Amino acid sequence: MLDCKQTSQLISQSLDRRLTLRELYSLKVHLVICKFCKRFSQHLQALRVGTKAMVSKIENDDTIKLPSTAKNRITELVESQHNNLN
Repeated sequence: MLDCKQTSQLISQSLDRRLTLRELYSLKVHLVICKFCKRFSQHLQALRVGTKAMVSKIENDDTIKLPSTAKNRITELVESQHNNLN
C-alpha cells in the first residue's frame, strides 16, 4: 500500500501522464482511506482548473491593453510554471 508521500507524487504525476492500472488502483485505495490525500487531490485539481481558466481569460480578453505578443509571453510563462509545478 502507498504512503502519503507516494500518493501525493502519484496525484501530481496523474496530471501529466496516464497512470498504469496498478498505480491507479493503489491511488484509489489510498484515497478511500486517507481524507488528507483526497483533499490534496481535490485542491490540485481545483488549481489546475483555475490556472486553465486564467490562461483562457488572458488569451480571450480584449480589454487587456497589451500587445498580442506580450499576452502570448504571459500565457506561455503561466503554462510553463504550471507544468514545472507538476
